[in-house]
Amino acid sequence: MAKAMVAIIGRPNVGKSTFFNYLAGEKISIVEDQPGVTRDRILTDCDWRGRTFTIIDTGGIETKSNEPLSQHMKRQAQMAMEMADVIVFLTDLKQGVTADDKEVANMIRRLKKPVVLLVNKADKTGKAPDEIFEFYNLGLGEPFPISCINGLGIGDALDEIYNNLPEDIDENYDEDLVKVAIIGKPNVGKSSLVNKILGEERVIVSDIAGTTRDAVDSYFENDFGKYVFIDTAGIRKKSKVDEKIERYSVIRSKTAIERADVCLVLIDAEEGVTDQDTKIAGEAHEAGKGVIIVVNKWDKIQKDTGTLEKYKKTVYEKLAYLTYAPIVFISAQTGQRVSDLFEKINYVFAQNSLRVSTSALNNILNEAIAMVQPPSDKGKRLKVYYMTQASIRPPTFVIFVNNKDLMHFSYQRYIENQIRKNFGMEGTPIRFVIRERGEE
Repeated sequence: MAKAMVAIIGRPNVGKSTFFNYLAGEKISIVEDQPGVTRDRILTDCDWRGRTFTIIDTGGIETKSNEPLSQHMKRQAQMAMEMADVIVFLTDLKQGVTADDKEVANMIRRLKKPVVLLVNKADKTGKAPDEIFEFYNLGLGEPFPISCINGLGIGDALDEIYNNLPEDIDENYDEDLVKVAIIGKPNVGKSSLVNKILGEERVIVSDIAGTTRDAVDSYFENDFGKYVFIDTAGIRKKSKVDEKIERYSVIRSKTAIERADVCLVLIDAEEGVTDQDTKIAGEAHEAGKGVIIVVNKWDKIQKDTGTLEKYKKTVYEKLAYLTYAPIVFISAQTGQRVSDLFEKINYVFAQNSLRVSTSALNNILNEAIAMVQPPSDKGKRLKVYYMTQASIRPPTFVIFVNNKDLMHFSYQRYIENQIRKNFGMEGTPIRFVIRERGEE
């Protein structure tokens, strides 16, 4: 199920990033970056009153400026607002309502979306300042005074955001249906792949209104099974925003990833793995989804002996955290190997859902310990007692030890490799939770 999105907008220097960082520092657990994943900290999740939603930071909007950077930031903000379920409009108490504020308010009204009007730099406690009444003139409802620096009024602001969040929507799909997100940077061939699948191999096709902004799910059934393809490029078609704003493609991909069972990470064969690819693939990895790396436009590559294996090696070097993911080489334009994807999707979905018995796990664990002794530190040696599987999608294992501080990352990776060696789990990340015996 996709999380609601909340965009923070306003003109420069009103405190948008301070507000974003306050929430990030006080209310949010940010997943630690995986090796090789470069992140723009433009969005993250916020929990409030039992609801989790994604907050999006944006640059300042200067409506009258013709400077390229100002126009670029304005387009970013427009895209964020189009994608958002709730818009947080941040203004400045000390500067009052400016001409830019009025223009931004007009932009918001045209979208007809819920808006929360916040007036920052109300730094004194007690009664709301008289200056707050000026902001009613924006025609966006009640203004909420806050101080991002001192944390004043933030709770009330979050309550108002919470009250405007859309209700959760359940996806009433069959249990035997696999949801597949096609993700990647702009112009890598996402739409071409969906069109090739739906146009040439379909048995049943219908469009289902997606639960995320402007997305359309495509239901598809063939001899391999039942699928819903979530095409993130569908949003791009409906946006008039410059697609060179690459970091927003990560946001579009994130919403699709959250709903998916398996993610197809499309790579342009001619361009190779880019920084943008690492960000988008990293989102799928961190979300614990099944992952297949799909190298598109393979028909345009000149080949000789060993070309494919050399290319694979290069991909895994740049996506070092995804070495568990299979690579499929296709051409969405010609249809080359597109049909091979279905069997691979089914296999990766099964691996992501795999459950291993506790007895089988501990047999492997004992063999692993016998071959490589656990590490020691300052005379204290790690003792690994036993392991059990806690959940699936992704497979998550709890390891009980005498002292979890002694569980080095390298030994944890060694145990992961032994699990993969014996049980496969191709195409799925593996998670570990380290507990001391007696700990809940």
